[in-house]
Amino acid sequence: MKTWCGSYIGVTMTNIGEKVVCLVAYHVFFMLFVWSYWKTIFTLPMNPSKEFHLSYSDKESLEREPRGESQQEVLRRAAKDLPIYTRTMSGAIRYCDRCHLVKPDRCHHCSVCDKCILKMDHHCPWVNNCVGFSNYKFFLLFLAYSLVYCLFIAATDLQYFIKFWTNGLPDTQAKFHIMFLFFAAAMFSVSLSSLFGYHCWLVSKNKSTLEVFRAPIFRHRTDKNGFSLGFSKNLRQVFGDEKKYWLLPVFSSLGDGCSFPTCLVNQDPEQASTPGGLNSTSKNENHLFPAKPLRDSQSHLLTDTPSWSETSVKAEKGKVGMNNPALTMENET
Repeated sequence: MKTWCGSYIGVTMTNIGEKVVCLVAYHVFFMLFVWSYWKTIFTLPMNPSKEFHLSYSDKESLEREPRGESQQEVLRRAAKDLPIYTRTMSGAIRYCDRCHLVKPDRCHHCSVCDKCILKMDHHCPWVNNCVGFSNYKFFLLFLAYSLVYCLFIAATDLQYFIKFWTNGLPDTQAKFHIMFLFFAAAMFSVSLSSLFGYHCWLVSKNKSTLEVFRAPIFRHRTDKNGFSLGFSKNLRQVFGDEKKYWLLPVFSSLGDGCSFPTCLVNQDPEQASTPGGLNSTSKNENHLFPAKPLRDSQSHLLTDTPSWSETSVKAEKGKVGMNNPALTMENET
């Protein structure tokens, strides 16, 4: 028994300060990792609001009409007041036959969950949940904290792993545990870093995984960067305006998941004209901004000068509802 205990003493830290720092850091990373993982799993995916569901009369009309232009006329009539800009590959209104609703922009039907998910990114079997508007921030933090957790374990185990190869450890089973722990942490770090880096790129471009494989189609053309407003505004859409919530698994994303600001695209002739007839063109392009109203929680992203201070954020919140979505914005670099 003494020999067994002594072998473990040989592979423990001797400096009390180092022990305290590592112990505190480990539990902080572990807590944030578990918290974000829990939120990713148990946050229910958000579904389209009632306004996107067809009324009973519209459903009957759609069932009576033969497939084709007549059905599209019913859908156009149902969607004329909805903030949707995207279309199918054929230019038709995006409609879900299973959920009986007009799909909001960036919304897709999940075959596993069997329902439409707002800003769906993908269905993740590792969390047994759809990753979408309601939990995408939690999923990013889960990747980040799991990566930090694995890197921390690999870094603190590195000195003993080196001793393993230089025969500096007692000849017991403990050294094989150290070797396994280091390899497992290192391999998970490599895979997590690639996945986390990919999703960071998606956030910077304001894309989802589905939109990378199939770019969103607007009324007149396909635009793979149609929802990108520039790096800072793209970041704020996912993490919110207040930096103090960015690293915590609490919901702070902007908007309601049903409408999103877009970059400059050709105006949809089906959309109602802007109140007051305000249609201005961009300094860089001769495209018009879509005239349908955005949700109030998203409209402040169209301002030209994003502010990060709390006072500026409060001032922006006071202006919510006054911003005209028909006004163009300068492209961010």
